[in-house]
Amino acid sequence: MHRLAFSKTETARYISHLDLMRTFQRAFQRAGLRIKHTEGFHPHPFVSIPLPLPVGFSSTCEVLEFALLGDCNMADVPARMNAALPAGIKVTACYDAERPVKQISYVNYIVTLEYNSGSPFGIVGQIESFFQRESVVVQKRSKKAKSGFTEVDVIPLIERATVEERRDTIVLDLMLHAQNPGLNPQLVVGAIRAELPAAVAPDYVCYHRRALFDGQMELWR
Repeated sequence: MHRLAFSKTETARYISHLDLMRTFQRAFQRAGLRIKHTEGFHPHPFVSIPLPLPVGFSSTCEVLEFALLGDCNMADVPARMNAALPAGIKVTACYDAERPVKQISYVNYIVTLEYNSGSPFGIVGQIESFFQRESVVVQKRSKKAKSGFTEVDVIPLIERATVEERRDTIVLDLMLHAQNPGLNPQLVVGAIRAELPAAVAPDYVCYHRRALFDGQMELWR
């Protein structure tokens, strides 16, 4: 098994997960790279992206798994793929998949809260106090629950959080649990909107996934 490390930025962040999979499948074909196909009556190129990125998020640490066939040099794969991929998607490396996906324990997100009229006075202290709470329970969608929703306490799933004020924005540097269970930073922002005064609610939010880590806080790739 092999892996591609790639970034997803600019307008490409609005490509859905399924469309992204199809984009890579076509790109392998256009790049003239032979990869493993699924079995059955309608085989198609096998590609897998762990921890699918929500639509609208940018990232510089995405990973795609596949199996390269033939004697192609892995060092040549990024350039060949980038020539076949749309703007905003860039492959940075191709390597053997040695570490299992289950070792991904934490995800680092940079969340930027933007305010049209400038960040409210005292907002940094209010958000920092929010992260110091013992518990903040919110609702999230769940396919397993009969009601379609389930409750989750976001605080235990936040390993680290720092808050920084920059002109008309507030930047949250979050280290969140990745899986079993994982925490979507949109739930964190939703909790901030619900729990803090209305003036703290941002006019616009940008989400960026920056890095993946294992249980020892070492970079995972």
